[in-house]
Amino acid sequence: MEEEVLRKLRALVGWSSGDGIFCPGGSISNMYAVNLARYQRYPDCKQRGLRTLPPLALFTSKECHYSIQKGAAFLGLGTDSVRVVKADERGRMVPEDLERQISLAEAEGAVPFLVSATSGTTVLGAFDPLEAIADVCQRHGLWLHVDAAWGGSVLLSQTHRHLLDGIQRADSVAWNPHKLLAAGLQCSALLLQDTSNLLKRCHGSQASYLFQQDKFYDVELDTGDKVVQCGRRVDCLKLWLMWKAQGSQGLERRIDQAFALAGYLVEEMKTREGFELVMEPEFVNVCFWFVPPSLRGKQDSPDYHKRLSKVAPVLKERMVKAGSMMIGYQPHGTRGNFFRVVVANPALTCADIDFLLNELERLGQDL
Repeated sequence: MEEEVLRKLRALVGWSSGDGIFCPGGSISNMYAVNLARYQRYPDCKQRGLRTLPPLALFTSKECHYSIQKGAAFLGLGTDSVRVVKADERGRMVPEDLERQISLAEAEGAVPFLVSATSGTTVLGAFDPLEAIADVCQRHGLWLHVDAAWGGSVLLSQTHRHLLDGIQRADSVAWNPHKLLAAGLQCSALLLQDTSNLLKRCHGSQASYLFQQDKFYDVELDTGDKVVQCGRRVDCLKLWLMWKAQGSQGLERRIDQAFALAGYLVEEMKTREGFELVMEPEFVNVCFWFVPPSLRGKQDSPDYHKRLSKVAPVLKERMVKAGSMMIGYQPHGTRGNFFRVVVANPALTCADIDFLLNELERLGQDL
């Protein structure tokens, strides 16, 4: 069952063969990718440890998921090994700065080995330019990992899959069906283009009391030596059942509906006073400020942005205490606190979107 689901996911990425495993979350998938890339470059490190390695460098954008930094620490590389690449105003990695960071790392005596691109950043919902990044990786012989934990499910949509153009050139992909597809937690896959049994060579321990090679069935079905865990849940079952029930067309409709509702939210905001978009979204992350009556028309005031940044925390407290809804907020770079509505729940309707906007207006009318 797991192999069949992984085969379907790899086909959507654009691979006719490969490998993969279901992991306990996208963070672990990202860490596996870093470990595999390191092992491929320096296989002796599995036995002899970090003392055999030169200083290593991996590259990711400032908009990456925090698990890249956490993984570098966990794997003994250290967070200093993570070289942060600039992102443009929409949150996408800048390939030209990636080239610059690689040259800088080499000049400092580090050995580049991996680039982690992001398809669907956490806050802005940005998609890194994978074709251009893949070109850089190809020139420098670097492993390309794509963290598509959030945005990977867009591959199911013929209308929107262009956002991930170039993903077929990746060496590894992290994809969380429990996010945009709303599969039950947890349901996270790591996909590999590799066909050399890299997962098992990197993580295997050949424990004879578990992984006997003379079993009466195909021992390739024993996935235990591919993973760091021993006991595993049958996470593939959640996606397998959903896919069987809805079919590929049903899952595609789910993705397209999310995009349509995000678009509806954006257009409705434009018809109402008091809503200001952080930017036009390219995904289902809709980021905006609610501008209360006391701040409208005062954008030129010296304390405008400072006062506006205080609005979201107040409204969040009010909506939680009222029990009406919950919306996340955060600052971002030089931007003060703004709301981030992620349109992913397949049960959402236009009426729900209308309620959200009406409730924000009601809760903030006296601010």
